[in-house]
Amino acid sequence: MSDGPITLRVAAKALLLNDEGKLLILREAATYQDGTNVGKYHVPGGRIEEGEAFLDGLHREIREETGLEAEVLYPVHVDEWRPVIRGSMQQIVGVFMLCQAKTTDVKVGDEHDEFVWVEPGKAASYALLPAEAAAITAYLQR
Repeated sequence: MSDGPITLRVAAKALLLNDEGKLLILREAATYQDGTNVGKYHVPGGRIEEGEAFLDGLHREIREETGLEAEVLYPVHVDEWRPVIRGSMQQIVGVFMLCQAKTTDVKVGDEHDEFVWVEPGKAASYALLPAEAAAITAYLQR
């Protein structure tokens, strides 16, 4: 536990597959204002807004970060992390959902500077965040 206040947030994350079964990963850009993992790879998704339905937030995050539409299939993994964002301690509980991309013309937003469609079994060769690595492992073990 921290000495100061902690803000609890929920993140909706997408293990987003294309028709070839490849997984989309994104690299966090140095210009991302709330960034705490510059240069690291993660899957699309982010924090749900207060009062926003979980699946609405997941679809919003996928669109904002990739420009894609997706079909949500099923949950794969739950994890948590505790970053400090703009000087505030956060506890983020992330729910990772398997999703199928309806489109594949990726247009990354300001938060990212690169995207890769990768074989899920080869994703570990990228600098993945620990929660992402655990979610991909859980998917591969299904």
